[in-house]
Amino acid sequence: MAAAAAARRGCLVALLAVLFLACAAEGGAAAASAAQQQQQPRRRRHLLRRQRQVHSHLRRLNKAPLASIESPDGDIIDCVHISNQPAFDHPFLKNHTIQMRPDYHPEGLYDESKVASQQNTQTITQMWHKNGVCPENTIPIRRTKKEDVLRASSIRRYGKKKHKSTPNPMSVDPDMLNESGHQHAIAYVEGDKYYGAKATINVWQPRIEQANEFSLSQLWILGGSFGQDLNSIEAGWQVSPDLYGDNNTRLFTYWTSDAYQATGCYNLLCSGFIQINNQIAMGASISPLSNYGGSQYDINILVWKDPKEGNWWLQFGNDYVLGYWPSFLFSYLADSASMIEWGGEVVNSEPDGSHTSTQMGSGHFPEEGFGKSSYFKNIQVVDSSNNLRAPSGIGSFTEQSNCYDVQNGNNGDWGTYFYYGGPGKNPNCP
Repeated sequence: MAAAAAARRGCLVALLAVLFLACAAEGGAAAASAAQQQQQPRRRRHLLRRQRQVHSHLRRLNKAPLASIESPDGDIIDCVHISNQPAFDHPFLKNHTIQMRPDYHPEGLYDESKVASQQNTQTITQMWHKNGVCPENTIPIRRTKKEDVLRASSIRRYGKKKHKSTPNPMSVDPDMLNESGHQHAIAYVEGDKYYGAKATINVWQPRIEQANEFSLSQLWILGGSFGQDLNSIEAGWQVSPDLYGDNNTRLFTYWTSDAYQATGCYNLLCSGFIQINNQIAMGASISPLSNYGGSQYDINILVWKDPKEGNWWLQFGNDYVLGYWPSFLFSYLADSASMIEWGGEVVNSEPDGSHTSTQMGSGHFPEEGFGKSSYFKNIQVVDSSNNLRAPSGIGSFTEQSNCYDVQNGNNGDWGTYFYYGGPGKNPNCP
């Protein structure tokens, strides 16, 4: 009898324990459900707020067009009246009178152009030209899509480079240079006052491993230190899936007056650069492209400071003066540049010291030479007398020459030139 009573008591205790656990679980689930329900409106509010911010940003960037052209690569090119372009959102440009042409070109430019026109049999164009042209008194602007903005780390950082993305050849600490993930293979001059730079840049379509990486080839006009006050004007070609949503090779520009922190942007994605040309769109795809062992194509880029007005002008090819950066945007560059750089840059986002296989230039090392390795040729600087001349005392720099390298040269046809680039990850660059 006692044993039976004890067994019944045991069953009762076990039953109560099961009921208690069931109730606790149900209560926990109810509490979790209640917390979830409380979070849902918060998440909805956050999403709605972000959508409003994106739409507001798109309204600021995408000005009302007078006409629109659909490019074969999926871009929409808006033909916006020249007086309605993004530059004039800048408070200092509200009453600005557009300078429709530079007062002076650098001396010697047209001698160079004659030689170039005799050598080049095919002109580089932009894909959207196949479907139309923008009328006079408009400028072509690549339309920014919602997906473009959403790919950025934040709306505020959309269209901006990361801090510390300019190569500093004076630094001897590769770890400091690599902490931002940016790597370079460049030629450079410093130690004088420079008023512009020019180059003929071989055009390729390097392979990008990760969507948040890019590969570009450009020239840099630099003033100030490599600290918080760096001024930079940049132009060239790039492949950037993060910025454009594809792997096309595109013409681009960039500027900053505070080392890529708050000021400046790519192309026309903020106020600053004033475009005057109705035929070339910043950020639009360019073609044709070079083939390994086959046809080679290149573009001419010239940036110079107009000695009369002081603005920094950009010319693409021999015929297209695209526009200018007003000198008031800058501190050091309001006077002159203290360093010029030409070359390639990639982003390496691989963790723990391993290396990306994102290519620079053609993806092949300089020693492979013409038709296989990418080049810059006829590189020149503009001096204080507004003359184009060959750079003196040119140096070269790369953080990891077994990943990407650079080799300088000089001859009668190409003037001062260099081959550069590489495949990134390889047996000697793990």
